[in-house]
Amino acid sequence: TLVTLSLISCGGGGDPKNVLISFFDALGKKDITAAKKLATKDSESMLGLIEMGMKSGDKSKDNEFDKNNMEFGDAKIDGDKATVPVKDKKSGETTNYTLKKEGGSWKVAFDKTTMMQMGTDKMKEKGMNPADMTDSTKTNMGTGTDSAK
Repeated sequence: TLVTLSLISCGGGGDPKNVLISFFDALGKKDITAAKKLATKDSESMLGLIEMGMKSGDKSKDNEFDKNNMEFGDAKIDGDKATVPVKDKKSGETTNYTLKKEGGSWKVAFDKTTMMQMGTDKMKEKGMNPADMTDSTKTNMGTGTDSAK
């Protein structure tokens, strides 16, 4: 039991909520190496993009991953997949983060496919049809509007 407690306290893989908190703690500290250890293998390229953004000196998103601005809900576990709701204390919006079991430990799914699904779910929640948005984006790209450039 001592080993289990130490794994949980270190964000080790026993509880999806604790893993997610540790993940955001690592991102908040700009420790991409630690974040990658808490994320699925598929998440490496997305975390690489975040790391590039951090290295570019863009200070506008410095508080984006501040876990003190987040309220973590309880994990809903369904087999090898878990969902943890996270409420942004500033906006009041809740986003459901997905975690998956990899190698016996819970890992944050921060890959492109999962992030796209989260965006789609958020659009549906706001009453938007993601298919309409895609068509609109295609139309704008064809007309050469400033937003598409």
